[in-house]
Amino acid sequence: MSADVTDSFLTRWFAIMDSDTPDRVLDLVDDDFQLGIVFSTGGQAADFAGDRAALVGYLAQRERGTRTHHLLSHAITGHDELFLGEVRRSGEFEASFVAAGRVGPSGKLTRLLIGRSPAANFSDVPGGN
Repeated sequence: MSADVTDSFLTRWFAIMDSDTPDRVLDLVDDDFQLGIVFSTGGQAADFAGDRAALVGYLAQRERGTRTHHLLSHAITGHDELFLGEVRRSGEFEASFVAAGRVGPSGKLTRLLIGRSPAANFSDVPGGN
C-alpha cells in the first residue's frame, strides 16, 4: 500500500515548494488540473480553488523561504497519494496539513486537495515525529 517515500510525488512536490523556485510545481500539473486548498492561520482561513490559474494565484501570494514542510505519514493507493505533515517556521511548529493528490496517466498531478490548520498538532502525540 505504501511506496518508497523518497519516490513519492507529493514528497517531491513539497520539496519544490520549500525551494527557492516553488513555481517549478507548475511543470508537475496536468492540463485538467483541479485544486482546492483551505489555509487556516487560526481564526481566519483562505480558500484557493480552481485550475492551474488558482495555483498560480496561490504561489504568487505565498511567503517564500520562511516555511518548510515535514512528512509525518504517507500512503499511496493506485494513483492516489495521501500525505500528513506539518509546516514549520524557523524550525518551530506552525500548522499541520493533510494533502491528497491524484496522479494521472501523464504522470502529472490532476487533482490536489490540501487542508492546513494550527489547531491540530499531530507531532505532539504518541506515534508522531
